[in-house]
Amino acid sequence: MEIRSPAFFIGNTIPFKYTCDGDNISPPIHWEAAPQETKSFALILDDPDAPNETFTHWIIYNIPADIRELPEAVAKQPKLPSGGLQGENSFGELGFGGPCPPKNGAHRYFFKIYALDQMLDLAAGANKQQLLTAIENHILDKAELMGRYAREID
Repeated sequence: MEIRSPAFFIGNTIPFKYTCDGDNISPPIHWEAAPQETKSFALILDDPDAPNETFTHWIIYNIPADIRELPEAVAKQPKLPSGGLQGENSFGELGFGGPCPPKNGAHRYFFKIYALDQMLDLAAGANKQQLLTAIENHILDKAELMGRYAREID
């Protein structure tokens, strides 16, 4: 499986507009080459370089198997028009929360897509741990895209 964004190349800087310093909207994401038996997808965006513990910026699950992209600026609502449910990020909100590292260097942001063998029995608003528990033993394949972001030092 592969995941990419037309907004930035793997390992490169995530554009300003997709961060807390810009418009704080989600970048467009595309994936392909999922296993044929895929029933749904889940996406997690994490910052493992956060000061205390990995910070989760975005959670979406129960994305239907026939969907292969998330558009730019996904609305911060529990259920997406194309199907799929959004979980609670580490900001305590539903939907996307853009990269917002402390002003001490670049952080890495990992967009991870999981192809699953079932739809999940989770209501909207699940947190990362609830999602990870639900997808355990149901992952057919996964892929990740890493981007970086650093804030200006005053």
